Amino acid sequence: MSAIATAGSRPLVNLTLVRWHLTASAFFMIVSMLGGLAYSFQFNQLYPFPGIEWLSPGRVRMVHTNIAAYGFIANAFIAGLLFAIPRLTKKPIFSDKLGLVIFGAWQLILVLTIVGQLAGYGQAIEWGETPVFVDPLVLVGLVLLVINMSVPIFQTEEPGLYVSLWYFLAAFAWTGLVYFMGNYLPEFWVPGTAGAAITGLFIHDLVGLFVTPIGWGLMYFFVPLLLRKPIWSHALSLIGFWGLAFFYPMQGVHHFLLSPIPMYAQYGAIVATIAVEIVVLTVIVNFFGTLHGRSEAIRGNLALRWFYTGMIMYALTCFQCAFQVTLTFQKIIHFTDWVVGHAHMVMFGVFGFWIYGFFIELWPRAVGRSWATPRLLTIHYWATLVGLTLMVVDLTAAGLVQGFLWRGLSHWGESVISSMPFWWVRTFAGLVIIGAQGLFVYALWATARQPTEATQTAPIGAVTEPAS
Repeated sequence: MSAIATAGSRPLVNLTLVRWHLTASAFFMIVSMLGGLAYSFQFNQLYPFPGIEWLSPGRVRMVHTNIAAYGFIANAFIAGLLFAIPRLTKKPIFSDKLGLVIFGAWQLILVLTIVGQLAGYGQAIEWGETPVFVDPLVLVGLVLLVINMSVPIFQTEEPGLYVSLWYFLAAFAWTGLVYFMGNYLPEFWVPGTAGAAITGLFIHDLVGLFVTPIGWGLMYFFVPLLLRKPIWSHALSLIGFWGLAFFYPMQGVHHFLLSPIPMYAQYGAIVATIAVEIVVLTVIVNFFGTLHGRSEAIRGNLALRWFYTGMIMYALTCFQCAFQVTLTFQKIIHFTDWVVGHAHMVMFGVFGFWIYGFFIELWPRAVGRSWATPRLLTIHYWATLVGLTLMVVDLTAAGLVQGFLWRGLSHWGESVISSMPFWWVRTFAGLVIIGAQGLFVYALWATARQPTEATQTAPIGAVTEPAS
């Protein structure tokens, strides 16, 4: 705690809140992954809960996806915001007590979401399956979170807002609107294909206007700090921000290509998607330009390795996305496992990897102890990377096999039989990933339980791997 400056009588950074949100993120990460593993067994005819309605595969899948987004990712991002915003503004968050209320309320929302979905009250909206009685609580929670995080930004006496704060403010403005749009308009007021178009916007804007701006904003904060050099190009950072703001809201309909939605909307989504992928390349170039001359840091700093591995995944995802949204590709990959592999690469391979980088840097500060098992963290990195790479390659190949069989008008049963080997590999890859996360959770626990006097928290950027 001594390494964190103070603002008056209050610590500048509330490390207790950071620790609690990171702990909740790790817990819900395991819940989400166990749900995904159970769902994968359904494809191997080994589902562990046959005949149990409230643990049926469809309901467990909703828990897997929603808890990954709102439990694992959102909690970790809140922890990152709690650390980054006060350091960028030199002002603490608006209220520590309100932060405690938000923490408790958010975990209650997640529990209600799990119970409601397993009880059969999930909404029929992809990524918006949160029960209808949970949605008002989410919106109130988001408003409180925005107030608590925005006040220091507006009160700052710094001469200019760093680009990270631009991304954070944009996410604060967009997220509540996106959530309201996706969870209320199609459900109650806009039926048919118009409602489907709005659902498509919600699916993609949840990623692009909530997860992406906070993720990139935290990257613009952590990466220069760990490399101990400024971002390569401030101009490119602004191009990336405005490109995201302009193109991203228009591409959600690409989730419903070859559907009854008017073709002009589908073509517009295709163009916007390809355009935003080009813009993203400027962001990737900016970060690798920042790395130039300091590439040796990746070998020694595990957080940076997670960050830049995630950026490579982001570049691959965007390259893939620019092609897969074309109608030519859609004729092959539509409704196939290619899409599942793509989703895992972006949500886990990009944002999940960035979150592990946050953990590497923030957990020792949150618990006041250095990492107890740094070699275990290295094993966790490689096992997670191998497991995810195997899963993505496997599902991509499965999608191509399925797509070409369907295009050739093969019997549906033939595509199922052909997919079974891929589904076994997917389950094996999932077991590797979950095993790695078990090691990671043990590392978190072992570090937190060390005697306080045994270690001293290093300054930020100094958490490194041991020498071989």
